[in-house]
Amino acid sequence: MRDVAVKAGVSVATVSRALAGNYPVSEATRARVMAAVESLHYVVNVHAKALSGKVAGPIAMVLQDITGPSLAHVAAGVEQEAATRGRLSLVCVTHNDPDREDALVQLMREQHAAAVILVGGAVLDDAYHERMAEYARALESAGSRLVLCGRPPLPSSLPVTVVDYDNRGGAFQAVDHLLGMGHRRVLFLGGDPLMSSAEQRRSGYRQALRAHDIPYTEELDVAGQYTRVSGYQRTRAGLKEGLDFTAVFAGTDMVAVGALAALREAGLSVPGDVSLVGFDDVPFAADLTPALTTVRVPYEDLGRTAVRLALEGEKPFADDHVVLGTQLMIRQSVRPPK
Repeated sequence: MRDVAVKAGVSVATVSRALAGNYPVSEATRARVMAAVESLHYVVNVHAKALSGKVAGPIAMVLQDITGPSLAHVAAGVEQEAATRGRLSLVCVTHNDPDREDALVQLMREQHAAAVILVGGAVLDDAYHERMAEYARALESAGSRLVLCGRPPLPSSLPVTVVDYDNRGGAFQAVDHLLGMGHRRVLFLGGDPLMSSAEQRRSGYRQALRAHDIPYTEELDVAGQYTRVSGYQRTRAGLKEGLDFTAVFAGTDMVAVGALAALREAGLSVPGDVSLVGFDDVPFAADLTPALTTVRVPYEDLGRTAVRLALEGEKPFADDHVVLGTQLMIRQSVRPPK
């Protein structure tokens, strides 16, 4: 700013007034200041303005991986809501590295982010609770807010907002639909049992079995990663082992795509021989052949709600734990068993 003042032949205070636009400065003086700003490529020190409380802090989203379609839709929701409120949105990726997550949260605290939104499932243990509690207190001390999006909640005494969706209810709907169509042996391709969201979907699967008085069969509950390759490998292995099932409930749509490939490779048709249900309702689910019956998760709404609650909430936060509903999208990949 001193360089601009020298270039324009005015005081530093006059430069400040001209840039702020809220003090009377003559048009000629303002023109000289703006010409100097342009020639020197001067930009406002946003960090300094943030320290003085003169600029709104950004919204930071910290997630494990940005390549998955579901997380990309959460990011889209965060960006859309932040933009409508005149906020910059930042996307940070941890690659499942806890140390990197620690560093990113601290960096966002130093950058005076208005909110830090952590997205994706987590292992629910004492270490998780301790780390999240530390994040929540550190961010609050800096005037920020921790938001857990699709992550396990913390004790209500901590300054944190939780935005989640009904994993258990969605899984129940999916399996209830299959059982209602007459299927009795449903292969469940779930996720890592240590992850909170995967365990909730498993709970919904077992709850639906109980509701239909169908005994739980351990061999039909096959855990793995939420990837296309994992869905293909687990389905193929089950077929080679002679596992008896007439339907597959895949923990995600990507897993369902892998299962579909393995079934077709084995000469089985969907839904003629085996019915198939996914979870997520990513954009391509309706374009598969057959169109995939799946559970729709409102991922963009998750992102928008996380931003809205973080920015609009008043202490104490009235809505510090919000659960969004899921919806079963019935398409062509399910029919009664032969």
